[in-house]
Amino acid sequence: MADIIITHGIVVTMDPQRRVIEDGAVAIEKDRIVAVGTTDEVLAQHRAPTEIDASRKIVMPGLIDGHAHAGHGFIKTMGGGDGQQWYEACEKAYTVASTPEFWHAEARLAALERLRFGVTTGVSLLGGGDTILRTDEPVYGDAHCEGVREVGTRSVVAVGPTRPPHPRIYARFVDGTAVERPVTFEEQFETCRTLIETWHGSQNGRLNIALITPTLRPEHREQLGAVNLEEARRQARMTADLAREAGLVFTQDGHNKGSVAYAKELGILGPNALLSHATDLTDEEIRIVADTGTHIAHNPSAIASILGRCPVPELLEAGANVCLGSDATAPDRSGDMFRHMQQCMHYHRRHFRDPTWLPPGRVLEMCTIDAAKALGMEKDIGSLEAGKKADVVLLDLRRPHLYPLNMPVFRLIYFANGNDVDTVIVDGRIALRDRKATFVDEDAVLDDAQRETEAMLDRTGFRFMLETPKMFWNHVRATDQIEH
Repeated sequence: MADIIITHGIVVTMDPQRRVIEDGAVAIEKDRIVAVGTTDEVLAQHRAPTEIDASRKIVMPGLIDGHAHAGHGFIKTMGGGDGQQWYEACEKAYTVASTPEFWHAEARLAALERLRFGVTTGVSLLGGGDTILRTDEPVYGDAHCEGVREVGTRSVVAVGPTRPPHPRIYARFVDGTAVERPVTFEEQFETCRTLIETWHGSQNGRLNIALITPTLRPEHREQLGAVNLEEARRQARMTADLAREAGLVFTQDGHNKGSVAYAKELGILGPNALLSHATDLTDEEIRIVADTGTHIAHNPSAIASILGRCPVPELLEAGANVCLGSDATAPDRSGDMFRHMQQCMHYHRRHFRDPTWLPPGRVLEMCTIDAAKALGMEKDIGSLEAGKKADVVLLDLRRPHLYPLNMPVFRLIYFANGNDVDTVIVDGRIALRDRKATFVDEDAVLDDAQRETEAMLDRTGFRFMLETPKMFWNHVRATDQIEH
C-alpha cells in the first residue's frame, strides 16, 4: 500500500522519454516513487491514506539549484548596488561578525525560500565565494545544516579552505565579545573533514557536503607570487583529492577565460567537478569541459553573466553537461529557478539574435535531470520515475497568468514563477501544503532572520549600507561617471 497518491495532474516526468501524462498520477511509498502513470493505471494498482487531487496542476520533479551562497540571505541588497561595499559586508560578516545563530537563522530563511519556490535541492557555499567561507570551526557548518534539516529540503553544502596566504583572521564570540584568532589552512581542512563525517549522507541522504577550493584565475596567479601560488596549487590538489576519496562533489566558484585550462593542468577536473559561471571560455576550454566530464553551473542572472558570457549552447553541443544556478541571493536575485530559466533563454537568444536557441524544455532539463547529474544524484532525483526519491512539486495552473489551460509545459516554463508552487514533497514527506511550510513556523523563521540580521548590522557597523544610494532615482546610470 502506498502512503501518498497524487491524482489527476498533468505529470511532467522528465524521464528518458520526457513523458507528459495528462490526467496523470504518482504513487509514493515511504521516501520513494512506486508508480507513475495515468490516474486510472495507478489507482488500479495502489491505494493510499493520503490522496492529493492535482486537478489543474502541474506535477513535476523538484527543481535543483546548482549554485548559491549561504549567508547571502542576510546581506542581499546591502550597499545598494555598490559592489565594493557588498564584498566588504560579506567578508566582515562571514569571518568576524557572524555567530552560529546567524548561520542557523539564515539557513532556515534560505531553505524556506527554496521550498516555497519548489526548489527541493540546492548547492550552498558556506559564505560569499571562494575566499570568505566560514570554515574556521565546524560549529557554523553544523548550524547551517541543522537549519536546513528543520525546513526539510535537500542541500549540498560546499565547504573548503580559503585562498592563501594563511593564516586568516576569524572571530568567535565569547559572552558577546569578538575574540579574533588566526586560522591556518590545516585547521580549515580539518573543519571540512569533521563536517563530512557529521553531515554527509545524513537525514536519509537529504544533507550532503561538497568541497570547494579557490579558483585560480590569471589575476590571482599574478598577485600571489611564486611561493603562495605553489601553496595554492598544493591546497587545490589536496582538496580535490579528498573530494574524490570521499565521493563528494568538488566545486569552484567564478571560473572565466583561462582558469578552466589551468584547472585541467592542476588535475582537479573530472566527473565530480562542478564549475560555476565559466564565462568567456575559449574553444579549447569548452573541449576540456566536455572531455573531462566536468559539469558547469550556469548562473544567467548573476553579475558575472553581465561581465562575461557562459557559452552554454556551445558547451551543450560539445557534449558537456550544464545545470542552472541562481547564485542567490546576492545582491539582486532570488532563489526562484523559474526566473532563471526564463533569463537563461533570453540571455542566449539575445547573444545569437535568434529566438530558436534553448527551447523551453531544454532549460527545464538544466534544473532537473541535468542538475541531478551534475550533483551525482541522477539515480535518485531529477525526474519522476518508479524507484527514485519522492521529490515532487505541484504547481497551480489556475492562475490568471497561466490560463487558459492549454500547452501547459510551455506555460510552466515561460510564464510560471515560484509563487505558483502549491505543494512540495521532499523524500516522501509533505514539506509544503497549500503554500504553507509543514515542519517550521514561517513567522518564527522570519522573526529569527530579522533578529540575527539586526545583530549582524550592530556588530559590523554597516547600517549605513542600508541607505538608499543617491543615484537610485532620476539617473540612467548608477555611477559617478559622466552620463551621456
